[in-house]
Amino acid sequence: MDLLYKIIFYINGFIIVWAMVGYPVSLKIIGKLFKKRELKKDFSHQPTTTVMVVAHNEEKVILEKLNNIIELNYPKEKIEFLIASDNSTDKTNEIVKQFVKEHQNFNIRLYEVKKRKGKTNAQNEAQKTVKTEFLVMTDANSILDKDSVKELMAAFTSEDIAYVSGRLSIVNQTSSDVSSAEASYWDSDLATREIEGRIQTVTAGNGALYACRTKDYYDFDPIQCHDSSMPLLYALQGKRAIANHDAIAYEKAGEVIEDEFGRKVRMNRIILKHILPDIRILNIFKYKWFSYFYFGHRTCRYLLWISHLLVFITNALLLSESWFYVVMFVGQALFYLLALVRAITKSNNKYLTLVYYYCVTILAQWVGVYSILTGKAKPFWEKAESTR
Repeated sequence: MDLLYKIIFYINGFIIVWAMVGYPVSLKIIGKLFKKRELKKDFSHQPTTTVMVVAHNEEKVILEKLNNIIELNYPKEKIEFLIASDNSTDKTNEIVKQFVKEHQNFNIRLYEVKKRKGKTNAQNEAQKTVKTEFLVMTDANSILDKDSVKELMAAFTSEDIAYVSGRLSIVNQTSSDVSSAEASYWDSDLATREIEGRIQTVTAGNGALYACRTKDYYDFDPIQCHDSSMPLLYALQGKRAIANHDAIAYEKAGEVIEDEFGRKVRMNRIILKHILPDIRILNIFKYKWFSYFYFGHRTCRYLLWISHLLVFITNALLLSESWFYVVMFVGQALFYLLALVRAITKSNNKYLTLVYYYCVTILAQWVGVYSILTGKAKPFWEKAESTR
């Protein structure tokens, strides 16, 4: 049995270390080997484009968003604006209708989803009314840089590029230790995505800002989200999903741990399917770097919840084997204890906060798995007020 425990311990230990340290470091090395590969842009590429904003009860931010998108630096005759209201019951629809009435020189329209089924369903329904060549999608609480759409379109330099993700910039990273931890996570993840997209394809985008060809749009199940599903779909089709981080969306991160925890639980509502969503990913001869990227950036991260538990349990069962297992077990116990201390004391210590934030992320994965197994996972959620 000890041999089995050791096998489980080392396999899951590798998954944790590879996800958090090994893969990011390896990617930096690979990025240097491919440093001559740069993102190409063609700013003369300005096709007809629809900017879709999905909103559910966003009366607090929708007017600011509307004023933001009509100021985008893009040919007025080539851009349309579509607000997909996911069964909003507050004043969101009224505000949009009034705005449309007052700005008839812009091509703005409202699509009202009659039954709330979540963001992806609202996008699926509204997309069927789109006639432009390209579709840019953004959230109601994200403020776009004036050149963001122009930058996204400039990155579609070849037919094999099916998806371009912009960069999410956290504007309130100094507001709290929670938003600071989230900003740190995004900074490291953006660096990873930049290299992945430059070499071949990213493994995920972000919901704040991304674009695709209208003809390439796919009706995903409402429980899925475009952030993780679109790049995967296109990669398996032999197309590329890339990142242009000069296309910027500004957004607030959750300032309280409850908001960030809730957001991460939502992100993990289909975590089990995304560990290995398609067996074809393993075919490195066909999908090349994408197989490597997905395993390191997605599969290993989506296994952290179970890997941490298995490492802890098998480590406890191997304590009598050698001093190494004693040291490893004490190290794990101290790590979780530090997170507990931060939770109880509310300390602002940077390092305690990072440990705490990481443990909250793992806990959110467990809650996501529980929701899936109990049938409680849903395609919609209540927004985090601290991000508005």
